This record gives sequence, C-alpha cells and structure tokens, in this order.
Amino acid sequence: MISKLKQKLSRTREGIVGKVKASVSSRKEINEDLYEELEEILISGDLGVDLSLNMIEEIREKVTDLGVKKPENIIKFFKSAMLKTLDGESSKVQPKINDSYFSPGIKPYVIMVVGVNGTGKTTTIGKLAAHFCRHNKKVLLSAADTFRAAASEQLEIWAKRAGVDIIRNQPGADPAAVAFDSLQAATSRDVDVLIVDTAGRLHTKSNLMEELKKIHRVLGKVIPEAPHETLLVLDATTGQNGLNQAKQFTQAVGVNGIVLTKLDGTAKGGIVLSISNELGLPVKFIGVGEQVDDLESFDSTEFIEALFQ
Repeated sequence: MISKLKQKLSRTREGIVGKVKASVSSRKEINEDLYEELEEILISGDLGVDLSLNMIEEIREKVTDLGVKKPENIIKFFKSAMLKTLDGESSKVQPKINDSYFSPGIKPYVIMVVGVNGTGKTTTIGKLAAHFCRHNKKVLLSAADTFRAAASEQLEIWAKRAGVDIIRNQPGADPAAVAFDSLQAATSRDVDVLIVDTAGRLHTKSNLMEELKKIHRVLGKVIPEAPHETLLVLDATTGQNGLNQAKQFTQAVGVNGIVLTKLDGTAKGGIVLSISNELGLPVKFIGVGEQVDDLESFDSTEFIEALFQ
C-alpha cells in the first residue's frame, strides 16, 4: 500500500517533502534563514499559515532542546509533526472497509454524499460503491441530484461499472422524494449500504443548503439515525478554498468525514493536514486516480510514510 501511495502521491512528495529535504541538504547550519525557507515550503504546499508556523516553531524547540546541529537531522521532526497533526483526537486512523466500519446492527447503512460540482463527487460515489462491493456488501445508489440533468446519467454509468443498482427519477424531481424512495427500496431489497448523491449547485447557495437539510430530514424520518454518515467530497487541487466549502457544508448538514479527490494531481497535498488541523474532521478516503479502484481508505501512518520514503 505504501509503495502504491508513494507513486500516486509523487507530486506532493516532491512539492513538500522533496523541497524540505533539498533545502536542508543545501545548508551547512541550522539558522533563521533555513526556518524561513522551510516555512515557505509548507505554506506553498497548502498546510495553511497557522499550521505551518506552529510546525516550524515545534521543530525549532526540538532543535534547541536536543542540541541538534546538523540540518539533515531535522527531517525526522517534520515527519513526527505531520503525523501528530493527523493523529489528533478527531483524525485517528480510519477503520478499513469491513464489518467494523459500519455501526453494528444497522442495515441499510446510509451514506449521504455532498460537495460542489466539479470536485469528483459522482466519480467518488461510484468508487465507494465498488469499494464496498469488494468487501461483500450489497450496495444501492440514490440519484438525488435531480437539479443537473446529466447527474443521474453519470451516476448510472458508475453504477454499471461498480455492478450495483440505482434508484433515479426524472430531472427536476424532488430530491428528497428520490432519497425517500431509495431508502424504502434499500430496506425492502435487504441492501447493506445506501449511498445518496446530492446536488452540488442550485440557484443560490442558501437554496442548496436548504435542499440538503431537507434530504437529511427525510432520511431521518425513515430511519431515525439516518444518514449514518455524511461525507463531503473536496477537490485537493483547490487547496485552501476547500476549507471554506467544508465549513459551509458542515454548518448545514453536519459533515463527519472528508473524501479528498485528485490527490494524485496536486503538489499541494498538505491540504490533508490543514483539514485535520482547522476543521477537526477525519479524512476517510482519498482519491488517487481515475480508475474504479483508485480510492483508498485513509491511513495517516501510511500517508506520511509514503511522503517521506
């Protein structure tokens, strides 16, 4: 897994860790100029200003306390600081996709997927469906994004790729009604996992959020605990803009997990650490390619090891 991630995360590894190593190796001593250069590298890698400053300050303190003299010896401090950020109380290693991932006795397990258009939301749902199927789960998709005409068609294509069924209606139908019908169908068909797609754009942002709240309420009327999980899909290439999206969706529907897509296509994968630090939300999955199996359960240790190998 680490070997695969190393290949998929090559741009981030080169853009952050590679630059850190190059900066350190070019210096003969640890001084303020080095710290400033390292700080700039972290900020440019989308770790965010506050986290970057705090990380450099933590490294500075370790260098002083331990009497470290050689610049190359501080690389390990970067590694431990990044891992510490990802292993905070809300960002512990996520369980792999097996029975322990799902709440005991809950069937169907309802996952509501939200996010703006263009983040890879539909693709992510298809990959999630395939992911669950590979672990012997019966999956049903709900095409509750009825605002965009092509949304249900795209989701149906991914449903076929993943080998799962889909509930869809005509464009313009009430999204909450589609979600309701889907959950009823999931119950009657003895489905393990229902994944509900939602709109990423409406006429105004307030309309979008109200629509999502409505879907959330309707699902809860069928099964009180539903949706059991609300995943926000973010595009890693948008960097810090993704944090603003996360805050808006979290306020509206109580997001409890992040799926970070297109991580293989950016040198700014530090957004993973920024999300953990600023939002206190766990990154549950990462998208690292276009194929149906290019979705990985996020493991902080594997992620950091892949960056530093």
